Amino acid sequence: MQIKIISVAKKLPKYSKETKDIIPFVKNWMSGQDDRFKRKVLKLFKGSGVKRRYSIMDAKEVFSKSSFEDKNNIYMKEATKLAEISLQKSLKKVNLLPSDIDYIITVSCTGFMIPSLDAYLINSLQMRQDIVRLPVTEMGCVAGVSGIIYGKNFLKANPNKRAAVVSVEAPTATFQLEDFSMENIVSAAIFGDGAASVILSSYEEDKGPMIMDEGMYHFYNSIDIMGFKLVNTGLRMILDKKVPETISNHFKLIIYPFLERNNLKIEDINHLIFHPGGKKIVQTIEDLFKSLDKNLDTTKEILKLYGNISSATVLYVLERFMEEDRQKGERGLMLSFGPGFSAQRILLEW
Repeated sequence: MQIKIISVAKKLPKYSKETKDIIPFVKNWMSGQDDRFKRKVLKLFKGSGVKRRYSIMDAKEVFSKSSFEDKNNIYMKEATKLAEISLQKSLKKVNLLPSDIDYIITVSCTGFMIPSLDAYLINSLQMRQDIVRLPVTEMGCVAGVSGIIYGKNFLKANPNKRAAVVSVEAPTATFQLEDFSMENIVSAAIFGDGAASVILSSYEEDKGPMIMDEGMYHFYNSIDIMGFKLVNTGLRMILDKKVPETISNHFKLIIYPFLERNNLKIEDINHLIFHPGGKKIVQTIEDLFKSLDKNLDTTKEILKLYGNISSATVLYVLERFMEEDRQKGERGLMLSFGPGFSAQRILLEW
């Protein structure tokens, strides 16, 4: 029995700005800081590799003082809307109804909801009353791939079923107005908001790339290099500058044994469907692949157009590859990194 990804669809929030139009807000925010530090911050924004990003709030609201409760309320309202529309779009692409889904996995780490997002979707879309729910939280950027892995394993045990993975993230809701640490500044420079939904199927007649294998790789002694710290004003970013180096040091262990167990080499992979974690991380990975004539052009394009949307971004990359004509036998390698520290991989074949 083959598990296939049959549809991917994204939904963006209504507010958006190019980075050049955010600079005046950044200058105003940095008004009390040292001139040299201000120049460094502006250079970071301009060199982030992000041309435009989308947000559940307008820029003025993002850079205004508000409580954690206020921002989380906006997150709950807007995340629910984005998730619903993205799921409807992905279903429409393959002529399915919400009631055709047997298993729903919702993914988010940038706000809190209890009941979780899946419960709202079940009610608003009148999904099946016996649908199996799995909310995935606290896994950050890696969770889009995690959701697909969990969906695949459910379908492997259940023939003739379908699963939906719905990822919605709003990193702008985690922006800390009174925090001038580099972690908060880098986060503001590279992250954006958005949602994406994926439909997986174990029906033989459904069409799409097959999930040939999947795997997780956990880094020891790196638990503190990426994540959030819950503070009175919300979720404060943890993002150590060691992340690119850590990825580089482990890269061969992440990639080559995974391919070898499938009797493959990196030369057998046609498409790199990688999460755009940020310009430095993308450059690190691209440098590791350059000698193998592989590129991350689509990953870089998604970063440029939307920024890093945490768990949803790799699904934006996947959507691009699924929209293009693929030849039978072409292979894709999905890869994301996230808190833990963790790397997660999926091998696809068209």
